[in-house]
Amino acid sequence: MSEEPIDPADIGGEDGPPVAEKPYKIIFEANKCIGAGKCAEVSENWELDLSTGIASPKQYFIDESELDENIRAAEVCPAKKDVGVIHVIDRETGDELAPDPHGDGTLSVDW
Repeated sequence: MSEEPIDPADIGGEDGPPVAEKPYKIIFEANKCIGAGKCAEVSENWELDLSTGIASPKQYFIDESELDENIRAAEVCPAKKDVGVIHVIDRETGDELAPDPHGDGTLSVDW
């Protein structure tokens, strides 16, 4: 068993649908979700479980028609001091489209 940390960019790599069908993926730091529910307010893909206080996406792989609402969910997430715990990734380039706090497309997952 490897002691190296998991690279978040690798999650769902080969297990997901073809990139041509769903060119974007969501990486969600559920352990850092504070249950604000902002994501569920702006995106039909997100729901807040009132019993646990944790949000979750209905699907982790999305297409172009679902991109804007999931980018908005990532941008409004107040967790991690407003950096957010929802990350929308371009599967072809590996760039983080949102929230992209560094402004350079590098993945801002904090595992």
